[in-house]
Amino acid sequence: MDPTLRARFNAEFSPARYEAFLNCVQHTERWPADFRISETPVFLTREFTDEVVGAANEIVARTRTPEFARHAARAIPPRLEVPNETVHPNFFVVDFGICEEGGRLTPRLIELQAFPSLYGFQFLLLGCIRQTFPVIPRHWTSAFSGLKDESYLSLLREVIIGPAHPENVILLEIEPEKQKTRIDFACTESLIGVRPVCLTKVRKRGRQLFYERDGREVRIERIYNRVIFDELLRRPDVTPGFHFQDELDVVWAGHPNWYFRVSKHSLPFLKTAHTSPAYFADQFPPDESLEDYVLKPLYSFAGLGVDMEPTREKLAALEAPQSWILQKKVLYADFVPTVDGHRSKVEIRMMFLWPNEGEPILANNLVRMSQGKMMGVDFNKNKTWVGASIALHPRG
Repeated sequence: MDPTLRARFNAEFSPARYEAFLNCVQHTERWPADFRISETPVFLTREFTDEVVGAANEIVARTRTPEFARHAARAIPPRLEVPNETVHPNFFVVDFGICEEGGRLTPRLIELQAFPSLYGFQFLLLGCIRQTFPVIPRHWTSAFSGLKDESYLSLLREVIIGPAHPENVILLEIEPEKQKTRIDFACTESLIGVRPVCLTKVRKRGRQLFYERDGREVRIERIYNRVIFDELLRRPDVTPGFHFQDELDVVWAGHPNWYFRVSKHSLPFLKTAHTSPAYFADQFPPDESLEDYVLKPLYSFAGLGVDMEPTREKLAALEAPQSWILQKKVLYADFVPTVDGHRSKVEIRMMFLWPNEGEPILANNLVRMSQGKMMGVDFNKNKTWVGASIALHPRG
């Protein structure tokens, strides 16, 4: 953490300025943020920025090996594989908890996903921060890889829209207007012209898909997929206009198979200086202490099903232990001082964009702040300086 900028920001902070910041976030797009926005960004030193960038790039590199491909080959649950898988994912995010080890802050891998994150909303968030907190120097940014505003949006267009016209590309979701991430969908439409469409509104004829736009039927050539299978399987009331397993004349921007191939399923395979031990539940060593581990279902999202206190009895009761992992707990550092005398913990998501032709590019980041036992909303009720945010660092 940059102590100088942190001290200046805290000294100039006021509830009125925070309200102005929230007003920018909540009223710029047609949908508001349905989650808490933290009062502050996180200010990273150049040293920590270099370390977390290096850690994220190394993890992505480890997933590009033949050994990883063999590991990921068995990741997709039966009957959920989607045809026409792309050579590599278009989106890749790596979540690190910021921990204190040996008297210094260091990133420690929590999870990873080859699935889109809030690429549009984080752009809006940075703009609102710049607008309402003049204490932050203009050369401080959330972006990486030398990206500036227009080059970031250009890369986003290349990955999501590609050679298609924006009206022939949809953001596919289950009832997008009801999702907690709907502000990101609105940002995506404003920034690159891709509209959110519920999968119940898609129509299939032969191998082609269509949706209604401004009273016209429009063919869908590319799908920016935001549907999480775990949610879809829990919604028997939702009837899609097509089946994901159909052979379709459509290009996936974010092919669904990669959601499984790069996921918590990957954690037992990955071993770097910034990872922690992880095992499939049916392969957990008998001499390891369960008190040091957290139990997670492989394919849930938003923290659903996580057990912070697993026992041998709980493991024995699992119907499909191969569909669960045990990951060694990490101790988040309380390192962000707040104006009310508390300190916040931080989890940082490193967000890659990966064009069909090219290399993965680290583009942006997302931060979640907490003062509770976990990052989730239930552990941070009635607290301030917690919630969604972004990490800034000096450009260059």
